[in-house]
Amino acid sequence: MPLPHYQLVALDCPDPLALADFYARLTGLDVEPLGDFPAEKVTWIELMNGGHPTIAFQKVDGYVAPTWPEGLVPQQLHMDFLVDDLDEGERHLLAIGATKCAVQPGETFRVYLDPVGHPLCLVLHND
Repeated sequence: MPLPHYQLVALDCPDPLALADFYARLTGLDVEPLGDFPAEKVTWIELMNGGHPTIAFQKVDGYVAPTWPEGLVPQQLHMDFLVDDLDEGERHLLAIGATKCAVQPGETFRVYLDPVGHPLCLVLHND
């Protein structure tokens, strides 16, 4: 029996287009085209990497942001992004709307929150 093939990770959020735009600016990936579909009716949108979906954003009514590192709502998931320079990566992330977390548990990575509260890390790329 063939094993399942990984397709993408999906993030719950209140506004899929806005969060897709944030991650597109973070990664340089393209937001899938809407065509004639009205933006106000989008409940699911994907970032494309070479024509393949990679990150999806799903509208959730009553969305509640994670409360990392403590609290009633756990982080649920986080993504790591490799960078060659943590300071440079941080400047880029903050400029596009991320927030740096007060708690920074490591020296080779930094923790941030995307615009709706999902934790994400910049990890120093070691060759």
